Amino acid sequence: MKAEIIAVGTELLLGQILNTNAQYLSRELASMGIDVYFQTVVGDNMGRLRHAIELAAERADILLLTGGIGPTQDDLTKDALAAALGRSLHIDPPAMEQVERFFTSRGREMTENNRRQALVIDGSTPLPNETGLAVGVAIEQKGKFYIVLPGPPKEMKPMFDRQAKPWLLQHALTDEMPIYSTMLKFAGIGESLLEDKLLDLIQAQSDPTIAPYAKEGEVSVRISTKASTEAEAMKKLEAMEAKIRERLPEHLYANTDVPIEQTIVELMTERGLTLSAAESCTGGLLMESITAIPGSSAMFLGGIVCYSNQMKEKLLHVPHSLLEGDGAPGAVSPEVAEVLAEQVRAVADSDFGLSVTGVAGPGDSEGKPAGLVYVGLAERGRKAEVFELRFSGNRESVRVRSVKALFYQLWLKLISK
Repeated sequence: MKAEIIAVGTELLLGQILNTNAQYLSRELASMGIDVYFQTVVGDNMGRLRHAIELAAERADILLLTGGIGPTQDDLTKDALAAALGRSLHIDPPAMEQVERFFTSRGREMTENNRRQALVIDGSTPLPNETGLAVGVAIEQKGKFYIVLPGPPKEMKPMFDRQAKPWLLQHALTDEMPIYSTMLKFAGIGESLLEDKLLDLIQAQSDPTIAPYAKEGEVSVRISTKASTEAEAMKKLEAMEAKIRERLPEHLYANTDVPIEQTIVELMTERGLTLSAAESCTGGLLMESITAIPGSSAMFLGGIVCYSNQMKEKLLHVPHSLLEGDGAPGAVSPEVAEVLAEQVRAVADSDFGLSVTGVAGPGDSEGKPAGLVYVGLAERGRKAEVFELRFSGNRESVRVRSVKALFYQLWLKLISK
């Protein structure tokens, strides 16, 4: 089945808020085997909203509308859908009781316009709002399925998950087989090279399907299949995963949707290994990434953000002759990356020490170009290894990709043991 998402709100058109609802709904619908071919954004205008609904009904089986169901006069989504379907609106008693109870419990007077939040379309199924006041709507007409959801994500997500999704499964997807997916995660390889390695599999795909996705420093491949049972699905997914793993064993770090730092935390914790870090151009991003993972306290001992040369000398004993003066390689150099990794490992007495020093941009530094980064990896009892990285992109991109590249080198070291 095909779906279209219609996000309602002039604030979306003005760029005042991001349309994260469409991203969430597209992902959820894909997991249900529903294809989203169009996403539409419409302002708070009755005529344009009704036209968008009528156009979407011509090209989609399922329409999901988000936003525009609050108490004010510009909240017109239910009105426009009712008009497009030739139906009327009425107050849903349970929803009205919830609105009244909200104001009574807070000792506040309820204005008349708040009654709009309890409106539903004649013949529809009300979708209770567990985290807000505006009731949602689900309705079928002439083989089309319409869902109306709140705009705020904290209300929309639970309503879709607990109310709308079961309604769709019961009314719209009765003949559809469920879709099953596996997410493979890769590091140390770009999207174009990964696609090239898997091109014949992608071009020949039918079932399972293969879809690559990319974000800063990581690439994912979603393998999906429809099957009548989970056992049947897993057999097909595992066979395709084995083919992909055989081609890219040095890059595939997980078969669940987790960042590489989580894999590292789990591996090091299981083996009783510890880690420390020294960061310059990334300014603590590496440590933040690690400590965002639950359980990281078992393996991460601590780190130092040594942004200035003074801090590199004072805290990690980087020789002044490496940092400044005639013939000095400078802070952005393999020599300094090596000392930082070895010194932070020694200071923390950890099994591994990581370091990052470079030019995040946007301009050059020390006569070295933006995007030039050196990362160091020190292991107890071994000489530190240093890797030169060259990135394009903005400052944040360089910082994120530097951290991910260093995590990849640490992961390679861990799986080689």
